[in-house]
Amino acid sequence: MKAIEQKWWHNAVVYQIYPRSFMDANGDGIGDLAGIISKLDYLQQLGINLIWLSPVYRSPMDDNGYDISDYEDIAAEFGTMAEMEQLIQEAKARDIHILMDLVVNHTSDEHPWFLEALKGKDNPYRDFYIWRKPAPDGGPPNDFRSYFGGSGWTFDEASGEYYLHQFSVRQPDLNWENPQVQEEVHAMMNRWLDRGIGGFRMDVIDLIGKEVDKQIMAKGKNLHLLIHQMNRATYGARDMLTVGETWSATPEDALLYSDPDREELSMVFQFEHIKQTWDEKHGKWRSRPFELSRFKAVIDKWQTALADRGWNSLFWSNHDLPRAVSKFGDEGEFREASAKMLATALHCLKGTPYIYQGEEIGMTNVRWSTIEEYRDIESLNFYRERIAAGITHDEMMTGIHANGRDNARSPVQWDDSAHAGFTTGTPWMAVNPNYRSINVAKALAEPDSILWHYQKLVALRKAHPVLVYGDYQMLFAEHPQIFAWLRRYEGNTLLVINSFSRERLTLEIPEPLQAWHGECLISNYAPRDQLAVSLELQPYESFALLIRE
Repeated sequence: MKAIEQKWWHNAVVYQIYPRSFMDANGDGIGDLAGIISKLDYLQQLGINLIWLSPVYRSPMDDNGYDISDYEDIAAEFGTMAEMEQLIQEAKARDIHILMDLVVNHTSDEHPWFLEALKGKDNPYRDFYIWRKPAPDGGPPNDFRSYFGGSGWTFDEASGEYYLHQFSVRQPDLNWENPQVQEEVHAMMNRWLDRGIGGFRMDVIDLIGKEVDKQIMAKGKNLHLLIHQMNRATYGARDMLTVGETWSATPEDALLYSDPDREELSMVFQFEHIKQTWDEKHGKWRSRPFELSRFKAVIDKWQTALADRGWNSLFWSNHDLPRAVSKFGDEGEFREASAKMLATALHCLKGTPYIYQGEEIGMTNVRWSTIEEYRDIESLNFYRERIAAGITHDEMMTGIHANGRDNARSPVQWDDSAHAGFTTGTPWMAVNPNYRSINVAKALAEPDSILWHYQKLVALRKAHPVLVYGDYQMLFAEHPQIFAWLRRYEGNTLLVINSFSRERLTLEIPEPLQAWHGECLISNYAPRDQLAVSLELQPYESFALLIRE
């Protein structure tokens, strides 16, 4: 098996910014590009190399920017194209690349292409979207359900046909079987690449090859061909970072996407580890307890499958998911210890780590009591739909508290001033009340904070190739509370041990490891530089021990 070709982004760390909630520079209560620019020094200090920027394109904001009405203009609430170009250049001056969010499975219903498509069946843009005649009873063509609730088909009275939307009614799906759609999207991507961005994060990219009449929405027969053609027409020759959001992906799929010889993507986001806490019948709206044994099996499977080809993306959270410390750690007494443990666990695996804004200070889920305090279209739609079906308010709120997307979208907590320093106005969404004790200013002032722990982890990746290219071997596979592994590369061995327990544990060490000693690269309690017959581990204790041969 040939060695993986080393890339500039292999030892990088990506930081995701959800612009609406990051930093508001003009006091209108909505985060903006000027706010991001004002925090570039902070991000440089953290050490990250790429910013994944959630959509800032012009949009009516039905889905907070994932409904794009103009791919080559900036939403007024976020700023101007001049500010976007300033962000790209000022970030680059700090050795930070911008990863644009590419949303091309669908557009807004206000996009000029769709407005033209509505003008009639003979319009040149009609075939940019997916239309079907009604069923014999006049209803939708089939029973496909939108991922945001309700039918995935909406009737256009003027033409007497339905259009497909896998998400909001205001997000009509593009028809990727139309070569003109491909050409238009490729040309748009190249214009962004020419502006100097570092690549793309591709929203629900596994849906563009859909076979509509068979209701095969993910992984359709032409999916990989379409991505390969996109690669060849745009970013393939430019050495960019590309990551596809693929909720449907298996490890076998990920090898197809990310094997360099196939010329598709750098890596994909897979969500199998996230779904471990979802109810099998009710999905994300009814949680099941986090079980480390199941979680470890998933991570081990992905680390092993992509060991020699392809590449893993590593993440705990993003704009669609709950806060990491609330879901996988302890947001109470052991918030700091568990947040550091989660950081160490993630950054010591093989792949590219992603930090979601606020994760580096241990921000927690929000917990509002009324549905009126929430802003996310998915949560609001499902609340209405399920209440109408007889689900109780308390049951739905429990699901939203656990897994609703607004958990990640409350404003970043910069300091303990009004609205956490996010805005001088009224924030578009309320700030988490715990901002007075959890904020960036406080973390910067404390040498042992979660923030500095993240900063150290980011620096370690650049100093130790074993963290980037080392192979992976799980240890203590059957232990219900310990996740541990070895990484080996060019004469260096890294031992990583993480306790996922809020109780003290005694860990019996296998005889071959008992005499090991070396350099403790990072820990969240007292450093450990050697092993013995057993280890007495503190709640959520975590450390990485480097052994040089």
